[in-house]
Amino acid sequence: MRARLTYCALAAVLVVYFVLVGSRGVLLIRQGTLLTVPFGIAVLVLPGIGAWFLWQTTRFARRANRLARELEAEGGLPVDELERTPSGRVDRASADAVFAKRRAETEESPRDWRSWFRLAVAYYDARDTPRARKAMQRAIALHAAERP
Repeated sequence: MRARLTYCALAAVLVVYFVLVGSRGVLLIRQGTLLTVPFGIAVLVLPGIGAWFLWQTTRFARRANRLARELEAEGGLPVDELERTPSGRVDRASADAVFAKRRAETEESPRDWRSWFRLAVAYYDARDTPRARKAMQRAIALHAAERP
């Protein structure tokens, strides 16, 4: 819940920032000089890219959370079997061992979104966020293809 509130607060701050930057871009375009018009257009592009990125990130998080709720209802969420260091961080060797197990599970069932979801969690625990995101995107795509 705390992570969701933090995400919403940061998203709201970004939207305010996009509006402020966008208004500056409009002001530059309204000046109408040879220098300010292209600069104003360039300034307007930045909030557009930021808004698109925020939308994609929010959409991804909502879909991943939907899969997590469905998997939890089925009793299929991965069990936290990771060892932790005294500071509370995940032990790297433990994360690698769990990752190997999840990878083998996914290789056995490459069309099962549940195994891809668990693989994404294992990638995340192993601190490989880009691959975790790709595995979760694969789980989302397989889930969407499975639904009638």
